Amino acid sequence: MTDRHAELDAALERVITAARDHLAAVRAADGRADDDEVWRAYVELNNASFEYDEQLLDAFGEVTPWDVDPIDPDEADKQFGVGVGAGPGDDAYEHVVSVRQRRDYRVPSVSALLRAAEAARRATVQGADEPVAAVESVGEALLELMQASDVSLGALDIPELESLDGVVVVAEVGQPLDPEAFEETDGTGPFALDENDRLVDRLDEHASMGFDDEDEDEDEPAYRGTR
Repeated sequence: MTDRHAELDAALERVITAARDHLAAVRAADGRADDDEVWRAYVELNNASFEYDEQLLDAFGEVTPWDVDPIDPDEADKQFGVGVGAGPGDDAYEHVVSVRQRRDYRVPSVSALLRAAEAARRATVQGADEPVAAVESVGEALLELMQASDVSLGALDIPELESLDGVVVVAEVGQPLDPEAFEETDGTGPFALDENDRLVDRLDEHASMGFDDEDEDEDEPAYRGTR
């Protein structure tokens, strides 16, 4: 066997080994997204396939069905945004990013808001014949509307509420939120920053009202940073 054939056989063995390693990593990840081991195995399989394809072309003028380009493992994290080259625990950035939002609303008609909340409550009831308790307050109505949707402020963008100004705070915090650490009646504690937390920026949310520009959506708030 010539050296050319031996090198080609060795390149093929690297492809087979890399393919087996990739399959093992995929099985171990079991569907977990952005798994570093899967990505590393992918890079090895990609490069082994590229090398074999190049050697096959040089030796016999033939190609494989694999149309791949080589990947530099040292640059893969920059190119593809994954953690190649950094093992678990190597990231020195230990902060948690916290987003805190407040938006105020005016209620043009309390009765209209209560009816909208009752309609949302009725839509979530399993049985059509089940009685639906009346919504008795504005606060209960807002909670009902949010619970019936995606539990976000976007659920309150409805004709029965007039959106006013708001604010969004982005901060780096030392510890993630533990809701159990606060009493259910504590409305300020979960939103307060500790002395070691760092405010990144505050975005003021201004309700767009009174504009003559036809392209301006009156219901769409405008954000302005106030670093």
